[in-house]
Amino acid sequence: MTTHRTSKRRLAAGTAVVLAVMLTATACGGSDSKDDKAGSAGGGFNAGIGKIANASDKKGGELKFVGTQEADSWDPQRGYYGFMWDFSRYYARQLVSYKAAPGEQSTDLVPDLATAKAEISDGGKTYKYTLKDNVTWEDGTPVTAQDVKYGIERTWAQDVISGGPVYLMQVLDPKTEYPGPYKDTAPDKLGLKAIETPDAKTVIFKLPQPNGDFEQMLAMPAASPVKQEKDTAAKYGLKPFSNGPYKIDSYEPNKTMKLSRNENYKPESDTIRKALPDTISVTFMANADDMDKRLMNGEFDLDINATGIGQAARSTALKDHKGNLDNGQTGFIRYAVFPQTVAPFDNIDCRKAVIYAADKKSLQTARGGPQAGGDIAPNMLPLGIKGSDGAYDPYEVLKNDGKPNLEKAKEALKACGKPEGFKTTIAVRNNKPVEVATAVSLQNALKQVGIIADVDQFDGAQTSGIIGSPKVVKEKGYGIIIMGWGADFPTGQGFSQPLVDGRFILQSGNNNFSELNDPAINTLFDQAIAETDPAKAGDIYKAMNQKVSEAAVYLPFVYDKTITWRSTRLTNAYTSDAYNGRYDYASLGVTK
Repeated sequence: MTTHRTSKRRLAAGTAVVLAVMLTATACGGSDSKDDKAGSAGGGFNAGIGKIANASDKKGGELKFVGTQEADSWDPQRGYYGFMWDFSRYYARQLVSYKAAPGEQSTDLVPDLATAKAEISDGGKTYKYTLKDNVTWEDGTPVTAQDVKYGIERTWAQDVISGGPVYLMQVLDPKTEYPGPYKDTAPDKLGLKAIETPDAKTVIFKLPQPNGDFEQMLAMPAASPVKQEKDTAAKYGLKPFSNGPYKIDSYEPNKTMKLSRNENYKPESDTIRKALPDTISVTFMANADDMDKRLMNGEFDLDINATGIGQAARSTALKDHKGNLDNGQTGFIRYAVFPQTVAPFDNIDCRKAVIYAADKKSLQTARGGPQAGGDIAPNMLPLGIKGSDGAYDPYEVLKNDGKPNLEKAKEALKACGKPEGFKTTIAVRNNKPVEVATAVSLQNALKQVGIIADVDQFDGAQTSGIIGSPKVVKEKGYGIIIMGWGADFPTGQGFSQPLVDGRFILQSGNNNFSELNDPAINTLFDQAIAETDPAKAGDIYKAMNQKVSEAAVYLPFVYDKTITWRSTRLTNAYTSDAYNGRYDYASLGVTK
């Protein structure tokens, strides 16, 4: 996820580097007591990791989010940033979703719109669901099986609402025969044949081939229902029609969003969302320094992007407000990736030269060090996913304690015909200061072997149309892209497939930035997906990850960690593995 997106996934959002002055705690977001450093004022240091900080069922008040990164889209089928997936549950529900519980428990799937998890038959190719009786839209009309089908069908309209995950397309229509709802001219108007809706309460999925992760895909926002008469196509993200506990009252992109209770929502139909606040607001600002200052001054409750306290403010927060902080794994890997369409990165040895020349220690420091940045990552499969191996070190990064191997970098430059080095461009989001700092770190390291890299900052809100467009990447000469990724769901398919399966290369909203299209890797995905034994599937994903490393299209930096601010007003705060270490937004409340 990129941001899930992202992200997830499947979001990819970086930790904000703050150049702020020392901050003083005031108001309800912090405390004027030095006892915070012992972990008392905000509920306790790491009180939201593996347990619930400030548990309460009290309703009321306004939950105040703030962030520096706008969503790629608030359209359930289009959004891919991880924070969007978490937040979208306020207004979008799915047949199944993740359990409202801290830590590992959160990855358990439970019924949401459906009365139960799927009835699976036909050797894992048929999934049947029955909708609950009391699930409604914000206008009071019932959510129907046809709404579920139509919402999923919108994913096929990649020319209109590109950017979201395409797993469901790959699984339900691998030959991409269905043109999407906006181009469907078939006289029967039955839509995607792989989804049957015999009545208003029944949804049946017919998979061409079994896929052990299919229900995981149905828990994504991309599987949310959409009421056809309320669909505004490319503009739907400006005001999605709600079937959740809140509805969107107002939205000014890059400025503010306000939500209030959906009066037609039936709480008894929902065992997942607590729906405690009366209202929810989101404020976007460009200045990460200002955001951290205002968080610590109590003007807001949490960072919607979950990017973490920035560098300068971090020491103050740890010293004076430790009880307001959680320091946990996010499930993301932060990395650089090399588009093979941009010379000289069409040559594997030129790619290896960058990998060997990179200073992993410096990159880790740029991201905040071991505590706020994370542990150095030697390969591209995150810990906790079956098949991952934190000791697999193909480029001897751990062996060298993160230091560059200039000798091997120079050997690789000779092998790729560029013994004196070459020029390239590093693309990085302009509203993620830590990513810019990472790019500068990489730029400085590469100079030592004659690789001269310009740093080009682009608008992070335009990610899908800039680095997500292979055409734009090639035109701009982006030889190195700085990004991050978290699993869309906790398997090798959920993390790696959008990044390295050649069948996932998209012309807009692309996440396979390297445009890696290795038939051997693609085949390994097919084999792992068909495997019903998770351990055996993990062995296949292990082999897949090794082939990705051998292709030298990725330079992983760290297994990401953040130091996250949790206001003293916040209740029911806990980090969720299902949402890559973010707080479970749907469970949060506030004290008035």
